[in-house]
Amino acid sequence: MPSKKALVRRPGPRLAEGLVTHVEREKVDVDLALEQWEAYVEALRAHGWETVEVDPEDDCPDSVFVEDTVVMYKNVALIARSGAESRREETIGVEEAVARLGCSVNWIWEPGTLDGGDVLKIDDTIYVGRGGRTNAAGVQQLRAAFEPLGARVVAVPVSKVLHLKSAVTALPDGTVIGHIPKVDRPALFPRFLSVPEEAGAHVVLLGGPKLLMAASAPKTAELLTDLGFEPVVVDISEFEKLEGCVTCLSVRLRDLYA
Repeated sequence: MPSKKALVRRPGPRLAEGLVTHVEREKVDVDLALEQWEAYVEALRAHGWETVEVDPEDDCPDSVFVEDTVVMYKNVALIARSGAESRREETIGVEEAVARLGCSVNWIWEPGTLDGGDVLKIDDTIYVGRGGRTNAAGVQQLRAAFEPLGARVVAVPVSKVLHLKSAVTALPDGTVIGHIPKVDRPALFPRFLSVPEEAGAHVVLLGGPKLLMAASAPKTAELLTDLGFEPVVVDISEFEKLEGCVTCLSVRLRDLYA
């Protein structure tokens, strides 16, 4: 049986200095952020996920957003190379963590740039956002790494938000959800469901009908409940001030064997 593991990384003391690109900077309460992170990690554990804590990177303000550092497909870990130069040192501890878990490791190389938050996997289809943090060479390198393993890679434009997964994620049945004003090309997705809040576009699949969601999207939680899903709500307000969402705070590994 495949095990369900999630990489997480504790927020560092410089969290409030994290990058912002599409939002106005707000004051971040670092102590509250740590409490919210601990509740997020506990929600994963409570739903059957074994959390693997990556070594902290206290000098990297954005390092809590561990999803951006690596893309997983089957047992292959593709170490990212962020379009934000200040974030590139974040990958060191993550590379060590995935190697310890027995993953095969590949890398995005210069001139390629890619953030894991730009990658949405639905079964064997991998959507890659081409935007501010991921360039064409990064898309090409991801395609070269994963298409030989059976993936179909689809590049999509991202201009209204930081990452592709800032705009869209997917439900367990493969339906893509997003808040229309933030999605460049909804028609690129075979099944698309519009949700009423920007934060409602972000779900983490916990297993079965359970979806990890932010407390800032109550209307979307109501909509998804009406469709037969079971939202598990966490407050991540301090991370949302830094353009973070529920997907950014972990890397879910479903295809590893215990």
